[in-house]
Amino acid sequence: MARLLLALSLSLLCGTALSAVPVWGARQSSPANTPVTQLKPGEWIWGGDNRAGPLAVVVSLTEQRAVVYRNGLPIGVTTVSTGRKGYETPTGVFTILQKDKDHRSSVYNAAPMPYMQRLTWDGVALHAGGLPGYPESHGCVHLPSEFARLLFDASNMGMVVVVSQEGRSPEDVTHPGALIPINPNTGAEAAIPPLEPGQKYRWHPELSTEGPVSILLSAADGEVIVFRNGIEIGRSRVLIRTPDQPLGTRAYIVKDGFIAGDNPLLPGTRMPNWSTIGIPGSGPDAGRLLGPETIDRVVIPHDFVAAVLPLLTPGVVMLVTDANVRPETTGGAPVQVLDSDPPQS
Repeated sequence: MARLLLALSLSLLCGTALSAVPVWGARQSSPANTPVTQLKPGEWIWGGDNRAGPLAVVVSLTEQRAVVYRNGLPIGVTTVSTGRKGYETPTGVFTILQKDKDHRSSVYNAAPMPYMQRLTWDGVALHAGGLPGYPESHGCVHLPSEFARLLFDASNMGMVVVVSQEGRSPEDVTHPGALIPINPNTGAEAAIPPLEPGQKYRWHPELSTEGPVSILLSAADGEVIVFRNGIEIGRSRVLIRTPDQPLGTRAYIVKDGFIAGDNPLLPGTRMPNWSTIGIPGSGPDAGRLLGPETIDRVVIPHDFVAAVLPLLTPGVVMLVTDANVRPETTGGAPVQVLDSDPPQS
């Protein structure tokens, strides 16, 4: 009986301690088409994660935001709060050294640090924490609680985290957008140049010879970009027929089978089935197949299509946006384009 009472007492004490942990930030994702500049402190967007390809995080001290990339494309963005004056968050390239879901500070009165992911051994980490809209931490990167949980579940030991700041970091890393600005394996700046004037496409599959493939198509920029294992291996100019009709922010995944009829992009071949996958704010579209009438609106050089077509195996994700994604057209403002979970079979 004494042991039972002791066990019950410990259980109650643990329950009290757990319930005392605050919940910071919004409990649900904002819609995927929310401009990131309009996210209020504590708000975030998470489009899901098909866990294909390397994961990397870019934290901008200047913007007080963080962008999470999977296989070269952003799957989430959040407001953050970083180190205040005297406790500034260091800039640079870090990797996750330790993960602890229920961590408490060994320095600041056992303060809760849920979903802690350690960046340095002297106390800098990603974790759930206060989000007043300005730097107020003791050096850590504070995240909304639910976003911190999602990132914790998706990440792995050794994941690259780049912390950037105006004047100390490259422009595209300080203002991260729809194209990953770093090598997700090393954290080094990607520095991939745009297409030359008159150049229709670029194709260098040797830059990344294996791994999952993802695709980003920007109607505004008139470009489609192909990533393999988080590294850009090709891009091409595209022409959108009836440009006055928006394509919208959509995510698609290659399913088994082929679209009926001839491939509109390359006559004489077959186009795999593309199924719409849900992102926050567009759930009703999930599961709809992409029809040839939509594919026919996109004009891409035949040689580029022929090169990419063999890579379109089940599981390949494509993100489509009407927004600009090239750094020279975004004016330094991040653009939100999201990956998502494939529909349940």
